[in-house]
Amino acid sequence: MPTVLLTGASGFTGHYMIQHLQQHGCTVIGLGSSTTQADEMLACDLTDAASVAKAVTHARPDWVVHLAALSFVGHADQEAFYRVNVFGTQNLLKALANLSTPPSRILIASSANIYGSPGIEVIDEQVCPTPVNHYGFSKLAMEHMSATWFEHLPIVLARPFNYTGPGQDERFLIPKIVSHFAAGKPTIELGNIDVSRDFSDVRDVVDAYMGLLRSTARGVRVNVCSGRSIALREVISLMEDIAGYHIDVQVNPDFVRSNEIMVLRGENGLLKELTGLAPQRSLKSTLTDMYDTLRSEHRQ
Repeated sequence: MPTVLLTGASGFTGHYMIQHLQQHGCTVIGLGSSTTQADEMLACDLTDAASVAKAVTHARPDWVVHLAALSFVGHADQEAFYRVNVFGTQNLLKALANLSTPPSRILIASSANIYGSPGIEVIDEQVCPTPVNHYGFSKLAMEHMSATWFEHLPIVLARPFNYTGPGQDERFLIPKIVSHFAAGKPTIELGNIDVSRDFSDVRDVVDAYMGLLRSTARGVRVNVCSGRSIALREVISLMEDIAGYHIDVQVNPDFVRSNEIMVLRGENGLLKELTGLAPQRSLKSTLTDMYDTLRSEHRQ
C-alpha cells in the first residue's frame, strides 16, 4: 500500500484522514504543528519553500493529500489566506514535481466557497466561481495555480461544501451551536439563521477523498457534498430535539455578514461517477455524535 504525505495532519480533517488511510493499510507521513497518530510527523512551514522541499524529499510519497489551509473565514490576517493557501500550495507542487519519481495521486482540498452566491439553487462544477470573501478568493487562486501543473502532476481538486463532526473547533458555526446545547446554556448569539447550507459529516468527506485517490481521475475539479441543504434554523430545531430543551436565539448584528451567501447546495453527480460514493450520514446522526462527545467531555 502507498506511502501518503498528508499536509494539515494536525487539523480537524487531518485527524480523520490519518485514521482512514491507516485503516486501508497506508503509511502516513504527516506535515503539521503537533504530534498526531501519523506513522511519522515532519515539522514544515508551507510558506517556506526550502522547508517544503526538504520534507517532500524525505517523504518521497506515492500519494499526497493536501489539506493544510487557513479555513476560518473570519481570520483577521487577510494576507495570510494567500500566503498559505496559494503560495504554500505552489511550494508543495513545485517540490513534488522536482522528485525523481513524482507521486501517482495528488488530492488537493479546495472549497465550495469559491462559488460565492451564484444565484442558482443547485451548484455543479460548471458553475462560474464568484467568491465573496478572501478565503474563497484564495482558494480560487489556488485552483488556477494548481491547474498550471495538470500536465505534469496527477492532481484532483476536491471542492468540499460545509462539513462538520466531533472534534471540530468551536469557532465554526455547527460546533458552536452543539457546544451550547451540550453545556445546557439557555441562550445563544448567532447571525442570520435563515441561511441554508449543504452539510456533510467529516467521515463521509474523508471516504470521498479516499475514493478519489483510488479513482483514475486527474486534472478535474470535483464537488464533495451531500446534495441536500438545510437552514440553520432547522439545525437548531434538530439540536433542541437531541438535547430535549428550547434555546433562546439572539441575533447579534456583528455576526451578520453583508455579503452572506443565503443558499449553498451542491450537486455530487461527478463524485458518484468517479467513486461510486456520496456522503450518506444524516445531519441528525452527526449532531448526535457531536453532542454525545461533548457531553462526555463535560462529565470528565
